Amino acid sequence: MNWTTEKRNAAIDAVFARAPVLPVIVIETIDQAVPLARALVAGGLPVLEVTLRTPAALEAMRRIAAEVPEAVLGAGTVLTPTDLDAAANAGCTFAISPGATPALYAAAEASPIAWLPAVATASEVMQGLAHGHQRFKFFPAMPAGGTATLKAFAGPFPQARFCPTGGLDAGSAPAFLALPNVGTVGGSWMLPKDAIARGDWARIEALARAAVGLRPA
Repeated sequence: MNWTTEKRNAAIDAVFARAPVLPVIVIETIDQAVPLARALVAGGLPVLEVTLRTPAALEAMRRIAAEVPEAVLGAGTVLTPTDLDAAANAGCTFAISPGATPALYAAAEASPIAWLPAVATASEVMQGLAHGHQRFKFFPAMPAGGTATLKAFAGPFPQARFCPTGGLDAGSAPAFLALPNVGTVGGSWMLPKDAIARGDWARIEALARAAVGLRPA
């Protein structure tokens, strides 16, 4: 892929624009993948980050890509170029990392899917900008200073936009979404472990629908 800064921005902004909240999903059992994805999409959260934290993750991605075409599927916890390749091969349209490395910046240049590196400091933002990236995951958002840090970033980095993730919930998300340099937020509060374990997809759909309403008018 011949990525330019403009193409990267357009690809990530298209993801950001689909919903105010990006569910961060950990799938333990393959059979959970499709009904969970359908519940989130039905609730108005079509952009899904399935994390590469379990043995079931890649097969879960493949099933969601095949059976839930309305979903905008992404891979999370992408730590290596091999992970980035695996995400693309599993049918994802974007990938997200909890940080960034020179190897991943290099691999992203050739990847067919958009990649969102993560930053927590001004120096890391500067490194990303030097690699031609202007869209970042801000992680871990709450421990790294929350909205105060993102407000501070807006001055020296007006071209950058962020997806804050890490420690957010339904109470804290609106303050992030109100910031002009935030495109969407990531979180897992709409994915209670007990609801997933019981297959209570109606509850998850309801929580997703509530999350859609968190963006300030």
